[in-house]
Amino acid sequence: METVLSGIRSTGNLHLGNYFGAVKNFIKMQEENNCYFFIADYHSLTTYPTPEDLHNNVRMVLAEYLAVGLDPEKSSIYVQSDIREIPELYLLLNMNAYVGELERTTSFKDKIRTQPNNVNAGLLTYPVLMAADILIHRANKVPVGKDQEQNLEMARKFAKRFNHLYKVDYFPEPQPYNFGEELVKVPGLDGAGKMGKTAGNGIYLVDDEKTIRKKVMRAVSDSGPTEMNQKMAEPIQNLFSLMKLVSDQSTIDFFKEKYNNCEIRYGDLKKQLAEDIIKFNAPIRKNILEISEDSAYLRKIANIGAEKARESAAKTLKEVREIIGFKPF
Repeated sequence: METVLSGIRSTGNLHLGNYFGAVKNFIKMQEENNCYFFIADYHSLTTYPTPEDLHNNVRMVLAEYLAVGLDPEKSSIYVQSDIREIPELYLLLNMNAYVGELERTTSFKDKIRTQPNNVNAGLLTYPVLMAADILIHRANKVPVGKDQEQNLEMARKFAKRFNHLYKVDYFPEPQPYNFGEELVKVPGLDGAGKMGKTAGNGIYLVDDEKTIRKKVMRAVSDSGPTEMNQKMAEPIQNLFSLMKLVSDQSTIDFFKEKYNNCEIRYGDLKKQLAEDIIKFNAPIRKNILEISEDSAYLRKIANIGAEKARESAAKTLKEVREIIGFKPF
């Protein structure tokens, strides 16, 4: 059984793209591996959240992931800042990370373009903290998106550099966890690209019925087909792709026939899509709201996860300190 680690952003609610993309695979992944899922609240400090926002965001993210199926009995689910060993390993890895290589990372260059007035050391050393998150559990696999592949490569580099410097074979070189064809790409409502937080084109699992209807009715479409069996433009393909996730096949077939016969009314399609999303989303939203209000349960889950993660982290840090030469007199 392999050790797999995945970080969870501590800001932003889960949307349908997250759910049908990574989250459903996380649920399957925890059945087959020794999984650690952590809420990355240290990483969020590079953008200076208020204390209230920091805590409330972590609380809601934890509630959402529990509501959609992460199982604390099958996985270790914890908050990054509860594991004190992570910052120490971060410090130790920083001693062998070079400014030049960190400045060349795509994530750092992207960040200094988007927030030129806040180019802090945390942004520069983001890949080192990410490496510490991974290496603290000596993880073999890490599910990552395209935007994080270079940071995983950096984690492999730091693991190899540590092993070479201290002449040990201690840290495994973590590899990407490949979901293969099972990873669904959910389109956004803006007519192009995938659903995402920064694009503002998503339907969130906590959205109420009114919000969902409003968002779907504003989804980009076109003026309609002008000839029989006309090829669909991307915005229309996207609407049908969303339907495939939440609607009955008979509903999809009905609107495809209307499209092919040049009889489609996008308003009707969108109304049906909105109702199907609401029906699909209702039990998930109910679970999220119930769990988010149960402070005792959230506290219990966070404490259990922290205890399980600390056991692994403490062992790693103890051995790393001994390898480096930190020993008691």
